[in-house]
Amino acid sequence: MGRVSQAQAQENRRQVVAAAARLFRERGVQAVSVADLMAEAGLTHGGFYRQFASKEALLTEATVQAFADLAALLTEFDAKRPGDHDAARKDLIDYYLSTEHRDDLGQGCPTTGLSSDIAGEDIGGSARAAYADGVGLFAQWLSTDGNEDLATLSMLVGALTLARATAGSDLSEQILAAAHEALARYGRNP
Repeated sequence: MGRVSQAQAQENRRQVVAAAARLFRERGVQAVSVADLMAEAGLTHGGFYRQFASKEALLTEATVQAFADLAALLTEFDAKRPGDHDAARKDLIDYYLSTEHRDDLGQGCPTTGLSSDIAGEDIGGSARAAYADGVGLFAQWLSTDGNEDLATLSMLVGALTLARATAGSDLSEQILAAAHEALARYGRNP
């Protein structure tokens, strides 16, 4: 079997990173094997170690990719409401606290989806730094006054985490509704 071109190798790497960003959010880092990743990307298991030094190195790239996906989503919300960031922010909050988002683990918010893995003791600084950068950008986007809005971010992430953990029960939808109501009550989602 011949060597792949540099362009094909880059595309293969992109596919693996995209698959990792999705699967890590969906299942957690420890539950995803190298074989799972490569199968999801449509590649053979042996190609992994030619592209990544370790699963942790891939986690860093997957974290960056997951937050790039989130940034693209935030841009879409802004594009739907040109010149009205407050309306875009409200739309995002409505989506974020929806059952649709709760149930879409693989494409859902990396702030929630990767938090447990990033908090793990065996995760290195590069993945944690990529996560912190992504969280900071999300908090900045949520801002209404140019400062990070950590209170809104914390409520969104906490509510989504609890709603996912209780999915299938009435409590899950009650958590989403309560967070939505609290954000409206405190002027965070007018």
